[in-house]
Amino acid sequence: MKCIVSLEGLIDSQHGQLKYASAFIDETIEDIRVENNEIHITHHSAKGNEGIESQVKRLIERFSQGDFGFKENILFENRVETPYEGDIIAELVDRKIIKVLEPGLFIFREPFSSLMRFLDYSFVTMVANRFPGVKEEHYPAVIRAETLNKTNHFTSFPEHIHFLTHLREDLDIIESFSQSIREAGGWKAEQPLDLNETMPKPKFTMNPSTCYHCYEGLQNEILEGDGVTVTAISKCHRFESRNHSDFGRLLDFSMREIIFVGKPDFVKENRLQAIEYLKELAVEWQVDSLLEIANDPFFTNDFQVKASFQRNQEMKYELRLTIPHIKKSIACSSVNFHSNTFGNAFNISMGKRPAVTGCVGFGIERWALAFLAQYGLDEAQWPASFREQYHAWQQKSL
Repeated sequence: MKCIVSLEGLIDSQHGQLKYASAFIDETIEDIRVENNEIHITHHSAKGNEGIESQVKRLIERFSQGDFGFKENILFENRVETPYEGDIIAELVDRKIIKVLEPGLFIFREPFSSLMRFLDYSFVTMVANRFPGVKEEHYPAVIRAETLNKTNHFTSFPEHIHFLTHLREDLDIIESFSQSIREAGGWKAEQPLDLNETMPKPKFTMNPSTCYHCYEGLQNEILEGDGVTVTAISKCHRFESRNHSDFGRLLDFSMREIIFVGKPDFVKENRLQAIEYLKELAVEWQVDSLLEIANDPFFTNDFQVKASFQRNQEMKYELRLTIPHIKKSIACSSVNFHSNTFGNAFNISMGKRPAVTGCVGFGIERWALAFLAQYGLDEAQWPASFREQYHAWQQKSL
């Protein structure tokens, strides 16, 4: 079945958000396209076209409440004529550099895996280490649900969450489960399981963002001086439904962050400095890119209020790299200011006042994919500065 809904009343800049959110309407959706001011959804839902249409209209109403001025506000552009315009993912798959396990879940092989390591090294040495007193931390890929609750992730981005659980600590249940798998000839996707009986309520989820562990680690502390600067890389996990077929939307990805926790001026000044470092990096590596004011894709009924507040207060910037093949750009880095939201949630103090926080994020796989989407795998075509730094790192790593 195909459901077609008019987008009249929804401004063009919200079409992408609607398309993204529509993927979560029903499990049977096969395809979503936006064209001619209409959204076309192919599905096999028992809800029928009427049911799908009513839920699309709910989303349209959510995203179109009032005129909050969702305009592009570009702060910086680095326009470069880049040599490669091919489908880089198709080439990487064809050359067996990427193994696609399913949409959004990849195995990366050489030379892509080396490029990822080089990029992370560069973000540490060329950005993170320029902040005085920065400390490296190492975080788990799993986070407590109790911690995630304090970040408001359950209410702002519930669609992203991967819950973790396990078999109950009950010998009968464990042996019965094992026997049922053996009798079925191995694990089957349709394996009948009573999850309530065999598994407890999840206490953990996969971590969706690197910085959350930093705030958890500082919980109930009183910080000295102006604040602390931490850098860490972590595996992050976000379920994005059919959106995983979009360029760069991975189920499992690596996020390097630089995190500032402290007095307002300390965080704000470091955040502004981070923006300058990002701009320098874009120019030095000659990536076709732009830096703009952005907002998070909140999956809530108060989307417009939250997104508008973020934009009006300029709490989020994104460095977007162009993907020539699809004639679009993707966010590869973000610079965020959270005010005292996490300081209050985790009781992190600067004297008698809650600490404020900010962070700079680098999506390692996205940076690698976007760079290769502009310059290809032929290193002779890479910008001289990037190529020289990459070769110097290779020699140092031997």
